[in-house]
Amino acid sequence: MIAVTFAVAIALQTNPVQTGAQMLANRNFARLENHRIGLVTNHTAMVNGEHLIDVIHRQPNVKLTALFGPEHGLRGLADAGAKVGDSVDEKTQVPVFSLYGSTRRPSMKMLENVDILVYDIQDVGARFYTYISTLGLCMQAAAEAKIPFLVLDRPNPLGGERIGGPILKFGFESFVGQYPIPIQYGLTTGELAKMIQGERWLPGLQDLDLQVEEMSGWKREMLWPDTGLPWIKPSPNIPDFETALLYPGTCLFEALNASEGRGTYEPFRTLGAKFIDSGKLVESLEQANLKGVKFKPLEFAPASIEGMSSKPRFENKNLSGVQIEVTDAAEVDSISVGVHLVSAFLEQTKGLNRATFINKSWMGKLAGTDEFAAGLIAGKTPDEILQSWQPGLAKFKLLSKKYLIYGN
Repeated sequence: MIAVTFAVAIALQTNPVQTGAQMLANRNFARLENHRIGLVTNHTAMVNGEHLIDVIHRQPNVKLTALFGPEHGLRGLADAGAKVGDSVDEKTQVPVFSLYGSTRRPSMKMLENVDILVYDIQDVGARFYTYISTLGLCMQAAAEAKIPFLVLDRPNPLGGERIGGPILKFGFESFVGQYPIPIQYGLTTGELAKMIQGERWLPGLQDLDLQVEEMSGWKREMLWPDTGLPWIKPSPNIPDFETALLYPGTCLFEALNASEGRGTYEPFRTLGAKFIDSGKLVESLEQANLKGVKFKPLEFAPASIEGMSSKPRFENKNLSGVQIEVTDAAEVDSISVGVHLVSAFLEQTKGLNRATFINKSWMGKLAGTDEFAAGLIAGKTPDEILQSWQPGLAKFKLLSKKYLIYGN
């Protein structure tokens, strides 16, 4: 008890924000006492420098009976999209069930020895980041099993004030977009879970006992550096906060015949294609006067990088494009940056059909609508596209207000 209390005191001195997991530990896991715990988590669930799995496992009156890992696995090492198998956690000998393999939600068999399902995964605040899809499916599984679902809340690294991008349209639901929310949605995981249930975006949740262990000290205007918490890369190609900041916009390059930067050490900040005149590209981007970022011309060849991307697109192909530098994180509008970048690349298609440069099916899933690709192909300007999303964003902001935990 003395050691735990000392660690908590140190954390309180150094971090203005206490995560939901930290708050649970501060209270000696009282709400989990005499329960069998199923934990949906990955490597980001740290408490006082120790993984939540190990902290819960040694609690005398709490029994950890099942672990569930999302995309990239329990340790966060698998490539994007790579299937992950079931296993046993070596340290605790607790069974680990993959939610990114043969199934994407816990089965009733997996939950038969679980009294409460706990979720603790650090997200990045972008709709197509699949952890929030896992969140909803686990909520459904808990509801079906008639057990409570507890979210240990963590900060949205991009803050809780800025939202952007199109609202996902009905018919475009997928594992990279399950809910009618914008690409950058400005909610914490706990707030989003409340909204998923409250708006009945997934069936079967009306009777779910949804609980949220709230953070302490988090304010909506906070970006990740303001929290005082160490950055733990939530997936192999989000190595730092600056990458997470740009990701909601530059991830759209996954749907182009271009590189989103996997296969470099600065993915989603390094973008290129075979035909680009990088000097002209930078000139056109500078004319857009995008706040908080600078662009520099770059030539690169994606390569296999262990622990980041084993088989990147355009592997060993010479590409030209840009590298993005964040100069003022508070000023960055990542969706605007992404739309301007996509448009600038399209301007240099050199006679190629724009429709062949865009994977319309994948862009529809990432954007959550077919209107974005259609607008690009038709030659709409970035400002026209961005302006068209404003009415939907205004409605979403109003709708989400009643689910906010940390102020308006």
